[in-house]
This record gives sequence, structure tokens and C-alpha cells, in this order.
Amino acid sequence: MGIIKFVKEWTLPCAMVFGAAMYLLFTEIPALVPFGHMAGPWFIEILPVLIFMTLYVTFCKIRLHDLRLHTWHVWMQVIRIAMAVALVFAIMNTTDNTLRLALEGAFACVICPTASAAAVVTEKLGGSIASMTVYTLIDNAVTALLVPLLFPMVEKHADVTFMSSFATILQRTAVVLVLPFVCAMATRRWLPRMAKAIKDCRNLGFYFWAVNLSIVMGMTLHNIFTAGISWLSMTALIVVPAVVTLLLFGTGKAVGRHYGDSVDGGQALGQKNTGVGIWLVMVYLNPVVAIAPCAYVVWQNTLNSWQLWCMEKYGRLKW
Repeated sequence: MGIIKFVKEWTLPCAMVFGAAMYLLFTEIPALVPFGHMAGPWFIEILPVLIFMTLYVTFCKIRLHDLRLHTWHVWMQVIRIAMAVALVFAIMNTTDNTLRLALEGAFACVICPTASAAAVVTEKLGGSIASMTVYTLIDNAVTALLVPLLFPMVEKHADVTFMSSFATILQRTAVVLVLPFVCAMATRRWLPRMAKAIKDCRNLGFYFWAVNLSIVMGMTLHNIFTAGISWLSMTALIVVPAVVTLLLFGTGKAVGRHYGDSVDGGQALGQKNTGVGIWLVMVYLNPVVAIAPCAYVVWQNTLNSWQLWCMEKYGRLKW
């Protein structure tokens, strides 16, 4: 029982450790390497399915009339855009390669849209699923507009057309956010008993998210181990996201607290869809910079784990 209790209290760290251990097991032990090569692509393929299921069971708890725009939604976008623009100008005026990598890493983390599954952790922390859902929709739309405007300024050869970027991000958003939302609302409307059964499984969405995190952690280690850069640059790309994590969560909580939504504000600005960030960097910028959003995965989930532990132990957050 002690082990089960520990895993329940520290689900996210356990998921990260498990994902890292599985990656190392199937890449470092020669006899298992062929199985790793076969299983790796399959795990990547099921990621969207896991995210869909995570959001579907979470959205089954939302009522349509709870979805409304809040003032803090607007302020969060103003802050995020200001941070992104400031980092772009800093990058444009930097000649040192290591510093430029660090700044691009910070930019990659800031420009990431809010994670589609942010509502799952927000619910566990006592926040509003409905408010977070509205913000996530807004944030992804704003990201689709920002990317084609800012990326060519960061990388002069970044071939980012407005329509291709917008269409790609819109497609990703629709599959992992809009579709599960529509399915959940349909379930509530026409299959109320099924919706109630899903609602009664309180942590189902959270455990789906934990499985997803294990897979992402394996991808993170792969990107780090195959980067081929100096230790100084590697350290910068790992440490800078830690600072960005604290800055985004802290700023989000401060703004949200002013409107009585501290939990929602912190998760809205801090919990990022790093999968989109990694893809954007790999396609349009320096692929090495993808280490930064990979590191952000670890830092944001470490912070979320601590917050969840505080909620479990004290019934409230310490920050």
C-alpha cells in the first residue's frame, strides 16, 4: 500500500522517471535496441490518441454555459506577446553564439501555446476547467498569428508563410482540443449516463496525461543525447527553461490572483504545449534549440508535481 500511495502522490515524477528508464533500457541494452526501434515510432503515433482521451474525459465535466471570457485572459496574452517580442529583439542584437542559443531557447518556451491538457492539472489544483479551456483556445489562435510574424525575425532564412503556419497549428489544435471538446459535449447531451460514469472516475484524465508524459520524457532524452553540442550550450539550453518556468508560472499566478484566479493564471501562462514548440523549432529555426522546450517539459512537470503534493498534503497551494 505504501508504494501505491507514493505513486498516487507523485504521479508526474514517477511518470517522468519511468519514461526515462524505458528509453535508456531500450537504447543502451544491445539485446533490446531492435525492440526500441520498433516501439519508438508506435509510441509517437499514439500520443495524439492519449491527448484526445485525456481531454475528452476532462471536458465531460464542463457545462457549456460555464464557458466565458475573463479579463485575465486578455492580460495573459498581452504579457506573453510582450515577452516574445522582447526576446526577438534581444536575439536580433546578439552576436555571441551561446547567448543566442539561450535566448532562442527562452523564446521557444515562451512562444509555445498553452498545453491542451492544462485543464487536467488545473482541475487537480482546484482551478476552473471551463476558464482554462477558453484560454487555451484563445492562446492557440494567438500563437498561430504570432509564429509567422516573429519567426522570420529570429531566423532570417525561416521560410514561414502565414497560411501554412496558421493551417498547421489550427489542424493540430482542432485534433487535440476542439474534437474531444465536441465529443464530450455530445456525450453530455445524448449519453448522460456515460458522461456521469466518466465524471465519477475523478482522476482518469490525469492518469492518461501521466502515460503521455512518460512518452514525452523518452522523446526529451532522445533530443538531448543526440544534440551534439558543447556542454556550455547544453547547460544554457537546460537551465534557461528553468528560469522561464518560474517566471511564467509566477507572473501568471500574480496576474490571476488579482482576479481571484491564481491557479488558472499560473497554469495558463506556465503549462506549455512543448510538442508544438519542439516542432516549430525543428522545422523553422535551429534544431539544437529544441532542447529548450524538451527541458521545459521536465521543469514544468516538476513544479506541477510539487503543487499537486502541496494540494494533497495541505489542501492548498504554497505558491
